[in-house]
Amino acid sequence: MASFTLQGIPVSRGITIGRAHLLRPAAMDVKHYLVAQEQVEAEVVRLQKAIAQVQLELQTIWSDLPTDAPTELGAFLDVHALILSDPMVSEAPLDIIRSRHYNAEWALVTQIDALSAQFDEIEDEYLRERKADIQQVAERVLKVLTGTAHQLPRATGVDERNANMIVVAKDISPADMMQFRDVAFTGFVTDEGGPNSHTAIVSRSLGIPAVVGLGNASHLIVQDDWLIIDSDAGVVIVAPSPLVIAQYRDRQAALLKARKKLHKLKKTPAISLDGIEVTLLANIELPEDAHAAMDAGASGVGLFRSEFLFMGRTSVETQLPDEEEQFIAYKQAVQTMKGKPVTIRTLDVGADKPLDHNEHNILNPALGLRAIRFCLKEPQIFLTQLRAILRASAFGSVHILIPMIAHAFEIDQSLAMIQQAKDGLRAEGIAFDDGILVGAMIEIPAAALSLPMFVKKLDFLSIGTNDLIQYTLAIDRADHEVAHLYNDTHPAILQLLDITVSAAIKANIPVAICGGMAGDVKLTRLLIAMGFRELSMPAALLPEIKQEILNSNIAALEPSAKKMLRTFDPRIAQELLYGMQQQQFV
Repeated sequence: MASFTLQGIPVSRGITIGRAHLLRPAAMDVKHYLVAQEQVEAEVVRLQKAIAQVQLELQTIWSDLPTDAPTELGAFLDVHALILSDPMVSEAPLDIIRSRHYNAEWALVTQIDALSAQFDEIEDEYLRERKADIQQVAERVLKVLTGTAHQLPRATGVDERNANMIVVAKDISPADMMQFRDVAFTGFVTDEGGPNSHTAIVSRSLGIPAVVGLGNASHLIVQDDWLIIDSDAGVVIVAPSPLVIAQYRDRQAALLKARKKLHKLKKTPAISLDGIEVTLLANIELPEDAHAAMDAGASGVGLFRSEFLFMGRTSVETQLPDEEEQFIAYKQAVQTMKGKPVTIRTLDVGADKPLDHNEHNILNPALGLRAIRFCLKEPQIFLTQLRAILRASAFGSVHILIPMIAHAFEIDQSLAMIQQAKDGLRAEGIAFDDGILVGAMIEIPAAALSLPMFVKKLDFLSIGTNDLIQYTLAIDRADHEVAHLYNDTHPAILQLLDITVSAAIKANIPVAICGGMAGDVKLTRLLIAMGFRELSMPAALLPEIKQEILNSNIAALEPSAKKMLRTFDPRIAQELLYGMQQQQFV
């Protein structure tokens, strides 16, 4: 077989070499037929039994989780169980059977397709990718209905065929991933998914190389093909020659050696050669992620994406996470960090990622009712979250981060809501940190260009570079048609970053970067030379960023950074950036 290469989205780091194991999904293209009136209730019962069996399977898998399993797996299994119990999944298909006389498979797929279409309109990349969870739950039920449920092979020994197994699939559900716990698998390759898919999150937590979004890899790759995953480059090499395998084995050994060396830096402060300390923080989606942050030596949590707690919920407000549930989650993360600061971003959902499935669709969700706009429109939901965050602040250092602020009145109303939450807790005798710090996400160009109204009223700033780039360059970063235009070193982006860090320094308030630029080692020297002293990133990336800082002389890098800010020639900018990366210091 001739060798060929596939290009996808890298979601973790490292290189792995092994044999392909294809994981075939249940076909969503099911049989379509009408059932007679007298058979309708029997068809309803058939679907109900399949749903009950899958619920039992998920409970069994969850209870059998090994003690060393990543916490993300348990969390995603919980999400799948919630989805399966949601009336939109468990009850609506039954109504379709009764009203349209569809067979069970057809009714289920009809409802899932309708829900999936709603998720396609979601602007937020992380929440949009949760569509895969709904589809995977449906596929698991379909496997029961069609009798196609399968088990993965268990490892009975280490040999050439089952050692270093690489899973190849359209997508991989958390429940299916658990079937690998007794198998020597070392990588994931999927047709679908993105940086925030559960496959990406779990692979990062496991430290396993993975490339997603390959399109049709599961159709091009044959069972037992030799594969090389270079997840640094987002490349999968199929049927490599012995010479290429040997070359990658050498690279793999070097990377493993370097990784072990980097882990020794866990307790080393990130101080540059000229004595400037940079605070390295971790981004988390789940309370349990705080353990990985601590293990990586993070100085705190720079971004806790609280919207994860609201995922997999139905449209009824009373079924959203209540104050107590949120409080327990925030408290868990705060206590895990043992006094290190935890910055909790308030709910970043809205019309483009609706909590209510009956909300009307809008033409441009990126510019719609989202983040703080949604929270101010739904003050009770906002107040409930603020109370939970404030209560958690009694157990450690907590900061509140407000997303997508662009107007002065949004700052004033947010601060007023925080004060209202404080007054309510104080009246009830509930402890909280009255001096809790409040900051704003700078992710809209208008915010970066009107910073005086921010720095006067807020305690800190945090730049969300992903959205800032998207809004500034008018690019949907999830649209592959314009992905080549997404440029984090575009002159306009660098100017906005410079304006923000300069205003924060002048006002003597902290400013962090919590977007993708913070975790890109190619940009580390540029950012610290521009004046940034706080960077927040996925925990797994922290050691490499720390090493880059330890090997940098910030004062010596500043002239190149200033030249980059003055040039509008992309070629010159890239030459300057490359020069900064290669600069050696004694």
